[in-house]
Amino acid sequence: MFFVAGSKRSGGAARGNEKSMYQKFRDVDILDKKKTVTALKPGEDRAILLGLGMIISSVMMYFVLGVTILRSYADSVWTEEGVCVVLNSTIAADVNCSYHCGPDCWRVSRYPCLQIYVSINNTGRVSRLSHNEETHDASSECFFVPKCQKEMGVMQAMVVNISERLKANQQISCYYNPSERQHDTVLLSRLYGNTAVFHSLFWPSCMLTGGTLIIIMVKLNQYLSMLCEELGKVHK
Repeated sequence: MFFVAGSKRSGGAARGNEKSMYQKFRDVDILDKKKTVTALKPGEDRAILLGLGMIISSVMMYFVLGVTILRSYADSVWTEEGVCVVLNSTIAADVNCSYHCGPDCWRVSRYPCLQIYVSINNTGRVSRLSHNEETHDASSECFFVPKCQKEMGVMQAMVVNISERLKANQQISCYYNPSERQHDTVLLSRLYGNTAVFHSLFWPSCMLTGGTLIIIMVKLNQYLSMLCEELGKVHK
């Protein structure tokens, strides 16, 4: 009887030790899983916030660039590119301008008005050349409107340098209005051309695509984790 009781006690103690060891391993396994879940959750939240931030930023970029670059590009009538031959380049007169000299302080200065006349595509028609759309809106008579400064000599040297460069290059690329028969005014360059429009659409699109892909990958990772967990419960 003593041996039987001793064997039962030893067997029960062994089974108790096995249960306690199994419970310890199970607790450690559950703790590791909880640590993994808590470590992954903040990372997933940060990734989703990053994706949402990229999407919102791309939408704002679309709005800002659409109001500035795309609108100016669409409103411009000088869409046809041609070859202009410089016929005459002269400084007609001095134009008054004002520059900022401090708080509530404005002073008057003068800059030379450079007038350039060209012929488009060897048609013989004489047209006035402007630098871009802003220059044409600011002064339709002058080719270039420099930033007003106190030193008149600096602005005069800038205008003379531009005149000498245009005289050296007799044939230049220019833009004209195809719907205008007389072509009174042509542009040397467009304020926003095809390259600017491409970049204004390409980079926000890349940011929008990247943010969307980040969110899709995070959601796919969460779905696969839930699927693996359900499969594990089925096998158990």
